[in-house]
Amino acid sequence: MNKLLILLLPAAFAFTAKAQTDPVFMPFGKINNADLEMTKCDFEPDANAEVLFNKGNIYYDGIFNIDGEYHKRIKIFNDNGKDEANIRIEYYGGNRLEYITDVQAETINLVNGKPEITKVDKKLIYTQAIDKVRSVIVFSMPNVKPGSVIEYKYKFGTASISNFPSWAFQEKIPTRYSELDTSIPDLLYFRETRRIWQPYFKSEHHSDARSIGSGSEAVMYNEERQNRVLINVPSLHDEPYMRSYADNLLTLYFTLTSVKSTYGFFKSYSDTWAKVGGIIADDEDFGGQLKRKLNGEEAIIAKAKALKTDDEKIAYVFNTVRNVMKWDSVDRWYTTDGTYRAWEKKTGNSAEVNIILYHLLKQSGIKAYPMIVSTREHGKVVRYNTSLSQFNRAVVYVPVDTIKEYILDATGKYNLYNETPDVLLNSEGLYIDKATDQYDMVFIEKQAPVRQVVMITADILPDSKIAGTADIICYGYNKINSTRRYKTDGEKKYIDFIRDNDNNLKISSLKMTNMEVDTLPLTQNIAFNLELNASDGNYIYFNPNLFSSMRVNPFLSEKRATDIDFGYQKRYELVGRYKLPEGYKVDVLPKSWVMIMEDKSISFKRMLVENEGYIQVRYVIEYKAAHYDKESYGELRQFYKQMHDMLNEQIVLKKG
Repeated sequence: MNKLLILLLPAAFAFTAKAQTDPVFMPFGKINNADLEMTKCDFEPDANAEVLFNKGNIYYDGIFNIDGEYHKRIKIFNDNGKDEANIRIEYYGGNRLEYITDVQAETINLVNGKPEITKVDKKLIYTQAIDKVRSVIVFSMPNVKPGSVIEYKYKFGTASISNFPSWAFQEKIPTRYSELDTSIPDLLYFRETRRIWQPYFKSEHHSDARSIGSGSEAVMYNEERQNRVLINVPSLHDEPYMRSYADNLLTLYFTLTSVKSTYGFFKSYSDTWAKVGGIIADDEDFGGQLKRKLNGEEAIIAKAKALKTDDEKIAYVFNTVRNVMKWDSVDRWYTTDGTYRAWEKKTGNSAEVNIILYHLLKQSGIKAYPMIVSTREHGKVVRYNTSLSQFNRAVVYVPVDTIKEYILDATGKYNLYNETPDVLLNSEGLYIDKATDQYDMVFIEKQAPVRQVVMITADILPDSKIAGTADIICYGYNKINSTRRYKTDGEKKYIDFIRDNDNNLKISSLKMTNMEVDTLPLTQNIAFNLELNASDGNYIYFNPNLFSSMRVNPFLSEKRATDIDFGYQKRYELVGRYKLPEGYKVDVLPKSWVMIMEDKSISFKRMLVENEGYIQVRYVIEYKAAHYDKESYGELRQFYKQMHDMLNEQIVLKKG
């Protein structure tokens, strides 16, 4: 069966906002000197490269085969833009019956005022298998230097009626002109999903009468031709707390939902999630693997059944699979080698690892269901776009009761059975219950705030030093992230991370507690010394915001192109107790303060008091929302500026 209903091709096409009489799209090998002479992008001057144009023409050969023609041209401005000359064209072979042909590519340079063309040797264009479903064509452009223009074109085809490719109008570099032409018989009904907030420069629609067959068996239909153009599309850059490129690129998707016959409409495609679920439940590479027996499974199942509670059984099976299986870093909702072979090799893709987990849980008496999901990087699932292409990972869904549920993913070596991986949050999952023919969508979220508490007890010394201890208590994702970093980087690098590479801060000891206990928070016990270089003989200055995850303001940019996604609600608390040095008194103590966003979604509380020779400090930051649209950025940025000003305000002690 088809593993995906939409093909994501690396495409976006460009145009210049000059007079409309100027050429914007030119035949392969034809170029005007103005494009070769240009030294920067008109609408994004700092860009390293620019897509001059990207044009796609996708149409049906008859009403069954889809063909496409693609042509892309890129201008290289400097050495940093030369990476654009390494080309990858991914497509889906296998059951999808897709193919790429007639690849042509060349580099154009301006030499003595004339275009000089260097063609890519076809022997240097390689096709590589990614897995049994996906393939990629790769090649590198020759003779590329600042000022070069590179271009390539190819043909796309598929014998599948439903694999209509998607189109991305935007890229990581600016796009001058992007054009998509489509021709679709009105016998086929497609649902279009638009992630487009920039108005079309041009959008035209034409309808032409066509027929297939002859005589009494002839079928009349209209061919619906559409032309869509965007111009001056800005590049999409990484921004702090941006969810993913997939969620933010200007993109158009097509999902076939029904076909018209001479007898009217009949819906034979994935127009509902129930149909999507039924399709994968019957798929050999998903549903066919759910009951497949594994070598040696009896011992694991017997031990799990001997445990008293369901939580103990789930934790044992989860930790067994997580520790035994190695994830090969490939995300799929379907298996490649199958669960039996993956179990033998102790290595598999995400579907193989987690379907093995599902199978062992089910055999151990746990009410569990296989589920397909989308990771944060792959993109958020849009509920009304009933396409399998939105999913890229299989996991296990365990509804414990009406309030509590587990979503288990054994691909991460530091994942916990009782904590949904944060890369799956704020999206939809489709769970499969073939026994009752039930296939439902579940919104995946973390409802309770994730906590981190820092407790500091220290002495401020007369020689402008602070010596003391700190306990950092990490819950949930904070525990997972700290454990992963500690075990991956090693203790020395982890201590540098805690110090935030501050050479004035010395950590003499670190003890990690409860790293291996799923149900308890991670506690980090730290002994430290801090040099206060800004101090002099009469004054001591220090900022009590130590060992904090809130030392740097991520929202300094004046503009924002994407929504802000924190992932989950948070609560951060810092409590400090500092003993004053003999001979010193408090000269400046920042005022206690409370700040609250207008919508009450974020609050910041600062409390500082002096009492019997000690300064007591308490900061509390609470997030009651995980997502903010880009239109809210101005208010959020202003709140963060004021909050970080307060977090960085110093306490001043005066001698005498």
